[in-house]
Amino acid sequence: MNGYSLLEHTLRNILCSINPLDEDWSMRFQLIDELRAMVENIESLRGATVEPFGSFVSNLFTRWGDLDISIELPNGSYISSAGKKYKLSLLEDVRKALKAKGGCRKLQFITNARVPILKFQGNYNISCDISINNLSGQMKSKILYWINMIDGRFRDMVLLVKEWAKAHNINDSKAGTLNSYSLSLLVVFHFQTCVPAILPPLKEIYPGNMVDDLTGVRASAEKFIEETCATNINQLMSKKSRAINKSSLSELFISFIAKFCNISSKASAQGISPFTGQWEDIEGNMRWLPKTYTIFVEDPFEQPANAARGVSSKQLTRIEEAFRRTHFMLISSNQNQNEVISTLVKPHVSKFVARTPTGIQNNYSRNGLRPQVQAQRAIKPPLQVQHQLQAQRAIPPPMRAQHQLYAQRAVLPPIQAQIQLQAQRTLQPPIQAPHQLQAQRPIYPPFQAHRLQDKRLDRNQNSSAQRPTQANRVQTQPIWRPKSDR
Repeated sequence: MNGYSLLEHTLRNILCSINPLDEDWSMRFQLIDELRAMVENIESLRGATVEPFGSFVSNLFTRWGDLDISIELPNGSYISSAGKKYKLSLLEDVRKALKAKGGCRKLQFITNARVPILKFQGNYNISCDISINNLSGQMKSKILYWINMIDGRFRDMVLLVKEWAKAHNINDSKAGTLNSYSLSLLVVFHFQTCVPAILPPLKEIYPGNMVDDLTGVRASAEKFIEETCATNINQLMSKKSRAINKSSLSELFISFIAKFCNISSKASAQGISPFTGQWEDIEGNMRWLPKTYTIFVEDPFEQPANAARGVSSKQLTRIEEAFRRTHFMLISSNQNQNEVISTLVKPHVSKFVARTPTGIQNNYSRNGLRPQVQAQRAIKPPLQVQHQLQAQRAIPPPMRAQHQLYAQRAVLPPIQAQIQLQAQRTLQPPIQAPHQLQAQRPIYPPFQAHRLQDKRLDRNQNSSAQRPTQANRVQTQPIWRPKSDR
């Protein structure tokens, strides 16, 4: 087995080992249920909703992934806003409720962060981060979900890169290294700059500054963002002239590691911009200056925010060294599987990899997805509103082990309310039955379902109006009048 075959085989086995199982999903839904019940009993949070975001919503989490929760304050139909001091006060109320409830470990209140966070570990050994009014985080997660539906290798790469970063202790923003969001953006950037490109500059998916557009009526703001992304993604995927990158997962992983082997020296002069899909010179860039950072990974949905602003100069040197060591090992001619596994994952994960079945083939279709998985994919909005989400407790993972198909599972689309979901079939679930081929369907924006439902309601009302009821027949009978009045 040559180096690439060994690496491909190992990467596939790692993916099988780290993909969430059914119980991993159900435990997170159970934790969300418990948090909602608790929040309902906090006087200062009456009417608030508990909504997940982050890797759980974007489907970029592993079996050991944490859970990000946003408590959205009530403000009628408008997007709520709250100052940092008020958020800290509300999180303190949540902290007291968690302590009174019991069963929470490692409770930590991070007050000096840009976004105040309450961290704890629940009954299911799931780390949970709670914030207040983090609608922007929810929308970023949803867009990443749509992006990973463009090409299945994106999700694979994000999971592998995050596990690799954990193995080298460079995936911890509190320690001055890269957070998971910035790692995901590095994968986006790699897919934009490989040849041929797999992903477009994100300005071609959403041309504006997404965070700035989250104002006014929440439903309208979300509708605009969702329809814009859906339209642009549809146009991208329908381009028959688009060059197709047929690189295997191992080739993409090695080229990713190689691309950032000199990240420390390059970061002093250039920043990474997934929005434009290219390296950007820092000097003279009026969006980024006068602020200076060790490394600049621009948040494409919140420009000019730096998603890697917490990275220190000392840790950047360690990050570059991790890239260099890994690259040297991967291109070595005398590598063995144990060495590859120990370089890519932590010891507790490697135990699962050793027991993973083999034989997964490297077979990508035109848009980068394996055919059997591609047939079960549809681009739709991910998990969103909790009163809708929690009613769908049986949602299995859209992509579990790579060799297992979920054709027999029905995953309900999460954004629309239940009554809207049942009324129309335009939005197909992420995992469809075999006869529901994603390739035969365009990507409909989530809120188009509203218009379709309204049309059906109008038709029903018109048909009802045309059928005379007993009351109508009585009212439409001629009224007797005297002859003098006729």
